[in-house]
Amino acid sequence: MTEFEPVIGLEVHAQLKTETKIFCGCPTLFGAPANTNVCPVCLGMPGTLPVLNREAVEFALKAALATGCKVNRRSVFARKNYFYPDLPKGYQISMYEVPLAEHGRVPIDREGDGASRDIGLIRIHMEEDAGKLIHDGMPDSGSKSYVDFNRSGVPLIEIVSQPEIRSAEEAHAYLTRLRSILVYLGVCDGNMEEGSLRCDANVSVRAKGAQKLGTRVEIKNLNSFRNVMRALEHEIARQSEAVGRGEKVVQETRLFDADRGITVPMRSKEEAMDYRYFPEPDVPPLVVEEAWLKEIEGSLPELPQDRRARLIREHGLPPQDAAFLTLEPPLADYFEQVAKPSGNARAAANWVISELIGRLNAAKLPIDRSPVTPWSLAALIRLIDDGTISGKIAKTVFDEMFAAGGEPDAIIRAKGLVQISDAGSIEAAVDEVIAANPSQVELYRKGKTATFGWFVGQVMKATGGKANPALVNEVLKKKLG
Repeated sequence: MTEFEPVIGLEVHAQLKTETKIFCGCPTLFGAPANTNVCPVCLGMPGTLPVLNREAVEFALKAALATGCKVNRRSVFARKNYFYPDLPKGYQISMYEVPLAEHGRVPIDREGDGASRDIGLIRIHMEEDAGKLIHDGMPDSGSKSYVDFNRSGVPLIEIVSQPEIRSAEEAHAYLTRLRSILVYLGVCDGNMEEGSLRCDANVSVRAKGAQKLGTRVEIKNLNSFRNVMRALEHEIARQSEAVGRGEKVVQETRLFDADRGITVPMRSKEEAMDYRYFPEPDVPPLVVEEAWLKEIEGSLPELPQDRRARLIREHGLPPQDAAFLTLEPPLADYFEQVAKPSGNARAAANWVISELIGRLNAAKLPIDRSPVTPWSLAALIRLIDDGTISGKIAKTVFDEMFAAGGEPDAIIRAKGLVQISDAGSIEAAVDEVIAANPSQVELYRKGKTATFGWFVGQVMKATGGKANPALVNEVLKKKLG
């Protein structure tokens, strides 16, 4: 397998966060009762005419501009013809020969050294979603399948990457960055569980150093970033082993079986000719005026890669911390609301990443519903830095803040947790510990200096964990000699 390298391209479908569908006024709200968000247009009834949603176009243009694409001033909708029960018209309105935008890029961190490199984009085009087939969970689902057309006509953009991804890890990095860009723009919520972000992967393998591409296999049913990685790892291994045995890889579409962690054949791979594309006669060409494009460009927010660079530059954060904190706007906003008033950005990052996020995940709470407000966390960091409490006490206070809310100074007063920084009190505690443990003192003075940590622990225990650790260390070194 080390003789081969994978060549991966990803097709990402992102549902645009409009209130209504792409060609009609039906709502796009997720979770509505089956077949209630429908009308004659999205059900494909004879005699109906689609009308393009302007906001959907604006959202698609934002995604194109944010990924550095060249926007085609005139793009053409096309009919993609195929028969499937969840496609009421028997065709999908999409784009083919002239997409909305082309030739963009998504920056990712390069494996190993953390440097950045770009994954090219072939195109971004708009299309309508199909309905949803339901095979399980119904009273007679063993013998019947059901169709819910609520999703039919929901606006999508399809983002097609160049086949420049070289590992499952790079695919994960690409998807993570692309999702962040779309979420920052406010054009997609990025929720894979609800199907608002979906991914198909095209995979082939070739001998290392070869220029010719191998036979391409498409993988569907990838409903999480983790499953994208698992499916790619399996498929790369499967194809490498087959080619290594001298076998030919069959061009086909495969499904990922998440329970077994393998890909299984679904059908032979379709080509463009199989869909018999032709221009959509009911939707005129989309013409994007220069003034509108400039207006949209001027409304773009600070993108995740730019915000990450700013956090590194302004706050001195490690690149890995900055990358994590800028995954989603609410997380980055929370951090910055802690960093500035606390006066200690590195500590703010550590508290958010190491303490807060784990508790929020366990409680299934988004960060904008955190029981610990950013201002309270900033106050806690200031209390540590000014010596009022130790880091250990701070964690106890933080637990109380997360469980019941409240301000850190009030919790400290109520529980008597103020740090002991009086030299006389600490000296007395140290003297008691030394007097009570002559054998340990003798071991230390004979050169077993590893016991010093034990002495620190005993003093902290004697003071209920309230002693200033730095002062404890200083007094102990002096007393032990």
